[in-house]
Amino acid sequence: MRLLSYTLDDASVRLGVQVDDLVVDLTTLARRAGAELPLDLLSFIRAGAAAQETARGLLAAGPEARPAEAVHRLDAVTLRAPLRPGKIIGVGLNYIEHVEESSRSLDTDKDLPPRPVLFGKPATAVTGPGQPILHNADLTTQLDWECELAVVIGRTAFRVSEEEAYDHIFGFSIVNDISARDQRRSGQWFFSKGQDSYAPFGPVVVTRDEIPDPMALDLSLRVNGVTKQKSNTRHMLFPIARLIADISSGMTLEPGDVIATGSPSGVGAGMVPPEFLRPGDTVEAMVEGIGTLSNPVVDAR
Repeated sequence: MRLLSYTLDDASVRLGVQVDDLVVDLTTLARRAGAELPLDLLSFIRAGAAAQETARGLLAAGPEARPAEAVHRLDAVTLRAPLRPGKIIGVGLNYIEHVEESSRSLDTDKDLPPRPVLFGKPATAVTGPGQPILHNADLTTQLDWECELAVVIGRTAFRVSEEEAYDHIFGFSIVNDISARDQRRSGQWFFSKGQDSYAPFGPVVVTRDEIPDPMALDLSLRVNGVTKQKSNTRHMLFPIARLIADISSGMTLEPGDVIATGSPSGVGAGMVPPEFLRPGDTVEAMVEGIGTLSNPVVDAR
């Protein structure tokens, strides 16, 4: 399923599923069928396999079983961030070429990290598809992009093995890991990467069963239509199972938590000369099988 959160006519946020170029409202569909489903995606994830089975059963009944009020054109709704995670765990330096690029342009270690490099983004950094990335020139002149595959946790994970890791995944999405490169503080990244709007997220969450091999997905990023990043998740230094095992070795991953699995090379700081985002730019992050996450950059002073 391609699950999403949306609004219609500025009403409250709803839970839907994308079917081709349509959005089917799962809550309305369930109510008309005498079934129950949570009202939002985070609650849906927490409800576990039973909620997924109910939703799949309702969708399997076909278009003729869907009341008109439960179906909307995709271009007639406003997509929101799929959910507000309890925590976002970022992974730094997880593509080999990006390690070299960062050592040259950001003064990070030139050697490959022996363990995943982790940092956090607060939930307040999340913004949805089409929503603005805030450029505050009083705080940064080096606003940068990073297209990343996002892993959405579906089951509580603590001290899980790599072999068990995928059993704890709900699905996959996209995070654009926005960074103010000139706001690193004594090597610490939290303010650099955690400001409001610095975690564009979406446009959908695709359930794990629809992504046969998340370690073989093309990903790319464009700024104003010009490709800046282009790679494949097979080039990750630490694959998804290793990341989940490493993080859960000392930290509980809960349903709805998001792991941003790292960026390939092609970030603005690594360009010659460096390139950074400015108000008026449009950034599009794309991951195969998931879609395109597009956001404008706006002046926030």
